[in-house]
Amino acid sequence: MSVPRRFLPSIAALRALEALDRLGSASAAANELSLTQGAVSRQIQALERQLGHDLALREGKTLTLTPEAGAYADEIRQALDRIAQATLQLQAVPLAGSLNLAILPAFGMRWLMPRLPEFSRRHPDVTINMSTRLAPFNFATESFDAAIHFGHADRPGTEALLLRHERLLPVCAPELCERLAEVSPEQIRKMPLLHIQTRPRAWSDWFARQGIRTEGALSGMIHDQFATITQAALHGLGVGLMPDYLIEQDLATGRLVALHPDSEDIGGAYYLVWPRSKARNPALLQFRDWLAGQAQPEDPLPR
Repeated sequence: MSVPRRFLPSIAALRALEALDRLGSASAAANELSLTQGAVSRQIQALERQLGHDLALREGKTLTLTPEAGAYADEIRQALDRIAQATLQLQAVPLAGSLNLAILPAFGMRWLMPRLPEFSRRHPDVTINMSTRLAPFNFATESFDAAIHFGHADRPGTEALLLRHERLLPVCAPELCERLAEVSPEQIRKMPLLHIQTRPRAWSDWFARQGIRTEGALSGMIHDQFATITQAALHGLGVGLMPDYLIEQDLATGRLVALHPDSEDIGGAYYLVWPRSKARNPALLQFRDWLAGQAQPEDPLPR
């Protein structure tokens, strides 16, 4: 999309506006930008003429921004930061580039990380920088090229690659159910339950699939990560409804026992998500194409 020239002020004028807003005075802005106070004032005046709006209040030599200009400066600051980040990224790795990736802690550590050595062998010229995020990410305000997202692939302005559906299985420490020859869903309902903060309805949905109605919120300990739920289950504090890829080894060694014969998909999946504005990023293209091969259902989990 071609942006009209009137909507693209000069970088110099925008830097003057941002510095004046952040530093609070024309003299401080001039010192940071290696300009004179008069030059800063002229940049603001030029911006006012182009935009057709008053941006500054002038009292003698004092120059302060209007509230509307301050809000505009907040938006401009984010854009300037993104320009600086993109420039540094290009200068740091000009040929292949780097990928700034937001990951979910458990999925990133247990599913993605064991697979990454293969990607590094195939694409040694691509650097992946990872940051963990529990809260929803925001491509508009954070400098991520892509993210591992749980839920549904319906975020506006993005494209997505399905990695795998989440299949859940109720598990606990052996001593928690050692007196029971077989554990029915009704008996699980009476046991202490371990909840994950990001899936508040997981247990209710699971019980509904077993034909058990639950009224209101289910009691039990609430955790913000699957890692802490795993530890709580291992120490006999309750039953965790866990993704199967996280507890395979604990089941194989007998540290945890499954209370249901099969894991179940109760909705939601893991996706690689990226903004459409980054769709041509060379590093993202290589990572996405490689990850598509890892996302097949028959792909075995590396040991």
